[in-house]
Amino acid sequence: MTTAFSRPLALALAVLAFGLLAPSAQAQFETRWVSAGSLHNWYSSAGSECEECLVREQQYGFRWPGIYLRTDMQAWRGMWIGAENVTGSGGTAFPVRVVHAGPRVSGVGEMFPTLFELVTRDDLPVVTVDGAQSIPAAEMIADRVDPTLPSDVMLVNRVNTLLGVTMERRVYQFSQQFHDNYHIVEYTFTNTGNTDADADIELPNQTLTGLTFFFQSRMAPTANSRYFVANSTGWGKNTMNDTRGDGVEADPAGQQFRAQFAWHGFSPEWTRSWSNIGASLQAPAVNVAAGDTLGRLAASQFVGTVTLHADASAANPVDDPSQPFTTTYIGSDNSYQSNNDAFNTIQMGVEYGVMTAGHKTPRHARAVEPSGLPGFINPTGGDPALGTSGGFSYANGYGPYTLAPGESIRIVVAEAAAGLSREANRVIGRAYRASGNNDAAPIPYTFGGQTMSMTKNEWVFTGRDSLFQTFQRATDNYASGFSIPSGPRAPKTFDVRSGGDRITLEWEPYAGAPSFDGWEVYRAQAAYDSTYTLIHTAGPGETSFDDTTPIRGIDYYYYIVAVQNGASNPGGGGTPAGRALRSSRYYTQTYTAAQLQRPQGGPGGDTTLGAIRIVPNPYYIGSARTIRFPDRTDKLAFFNLPGICEIRIYTELGELVDTILHTDGSGDEFWDHTTSSRQVVASGIYIAVITVTEDVTDPVTGAVLYQAGEQAFRKFAIIR
Repeated sequence: MTTAFSRPLALALAVLAFGLLAPSAQAQFETRWVSAGSLHNWYSSAGSECEECLVREQQYGFRWPGIYLRTDMQAWRGMWIGAENVTGSGGTAFPVRVVHAGPRVSGVGEMFPTLFELVTRDDLPVVTVDGAQSIPAAEMIADRVDPTLPSDVMLVNRVNTLLGVTMERRVYQFSQQFHDNYHIVEYTFTNTGNTDADADIELPNQTLTGLTFFFQSRMAPTANSRYFVANSTGWGKNTMNDTRGDGVEADPAGQQFRAQFAWHGFSPEWTRSWSNIGASLQAPAVNVAAGDTLGRLAASQFVGTVTLHADASAANPVDDPSQPFTTTYIGSDNSYQSNNDAFNTIQMGVEYGVMTAGHKTPRHARAVEPSGLPGFINPTGGDPALGTSGGFSYANGYGPYTLAPGESIRIVVAEAAAGLSREANRVIGRAYRASGNNDAAPIPYTFGGQTMSMTKNEWVFTGRDSLFQTFQRATDNYASGFSIPSGPRAPKTFDVRSGGDRITLEWEPYAGAPSFDGWEVYRAQAAYDSTYTLIHTAGPGETSFDDTTPIRGIDYYYYIVAVQNGASNPGGGGTPAGRALRSSRYYTQTYTAAQLQRPQGGPGGDTTLGAIRIVPNPYYIGSARTIRFPDRTDKLAFFNLPGICEIRIYTELGELVDTILHTDGSGDEFWDHTTSSRQVVASGIYIAVITVTEDVTDPVTGAVLYQAGEQAFRKFAIIR
């Protein structure tokens, strides 16, 4: 709608309002996570995800595998919509007009969301640990449930734009394990003439010509390797981008896609003696745990976008194989990537020229390594940044189209990630380190019952084959009308409870859920993003399991999946037939630790304070990990305690260091060697005074086990 404000005044007010909303550049837009499968990504109601518009980190989003910390690979997304000979709602004529969401502008003043909701096919399971809900960082929050959904999750995002084009974006994710590492994104662009957030139509009669839809992706695999390889990898300066289906060169058999994809390439800033392909972690670095520097490959992922459908025209909605019309790579720090403005005629002219430039030749990866695959696997020192400060983003432009009022164009893509498994990254990376970082050394690895031997870099590039397989599965799924076999349904609830001699797991199936063949329970220790092992299989009618094998003082994490055997899997839509199907681990994953809690008192029911022990004593920070607790936190344990007591820790001189209130009824408590002001204590002799703070009775007999006021004294040593 038009207003009485002049443009300078309106801009001043917008700037003031925007400043008041700092520091969040995207404060005016909602966000949602889509994370039902292994690929986790966040989406903005603006229609695209700009740089640092959710958190102040360049690598945030597009996590794969999503369970592991700092597998983020997305630095930004950008969506530009441009047309020729446009008249604005205020009557101003523009030879070219472009509206923007990203890569460095949020979309405020150009994008006007009218619908943003997350829909799930089933209710999301409720996961609790010790009575509290266990919530992932990429938490999905469903607005409603629709059992008729073609996918497990669907995000619906409708946005009016200053151009008068309304975009509806639908993001589909599948939790079935052969399809859970991609999101299918369907865009429908309609010439509604609505240029703001209300229902009034400002441009009812304008036909848009030269209409082009342009999508940018700045990828940077991965956050885990950023400071280890070079800080600049965090903004993708070393990212390699490649293309298929652009006609620039003939593509090999099995690679007949319309796609662009990226990986972690050679970094000229890499200073160590071994190849940085795959980012073999072998030395301390920011965001890398000290125990994780034995060679694991931290950046072996491949990510990309494949076009599944693009309308030939508004009148002919068949797929046009010549789309996208533009496939290119853009300097991520080019001047027109910032301060984009739908009123800046000169800059919009530059932007529109980039959007409609056609297929860039040579492809980026060829410009860096003209030999192709041999040079990709064993880089010759070519700089992926090609002398720029920020490296390159890949981009796809669809059009140019003509849209009369009320007409629409539909474009469908799949965004995917694939590569080596975490276990393969660990085994291959360590073997590479053991070889003396010999890039020519063959490394054997067994998967699927087959042992193969390749060099480290060749193993990394099997991730490209996995990405191409994912492109094919997404293509087949879309072509089938999303009719892939569904996996079995996850349980409605999953509850994990710490106990004195066991950790109890209970789950509740959904009433009326389709039949399946059983359950599998998996467990990891020390950290939720570590290695999980199958510890129990259960029949379909079972609803609980007591894990009696945990070790005191160690954190445990779990997930449970429903299993349907391969005889029930007919295949289709890219799903291999005859393979067992499982519900998604991400529905029941615990992110909060459960820990064995010994009953109060000592062995044999000893309820005397003489049973209290401090372990380890002395505590020596330089001792072997096997002597201390094998998780990520150094700590000291008090065992055989009364269920309710106070622990006061003093120096040998009688200075109070810390006070711990122990009230959970167990016999265990832990201390992290810090004072009440959170300072790490020095080496020395310490005295613990344990005081029973109230009578503790037997819950069955009512007999008093500990009397209020009873005290025990223990000495222990800390050596740093």
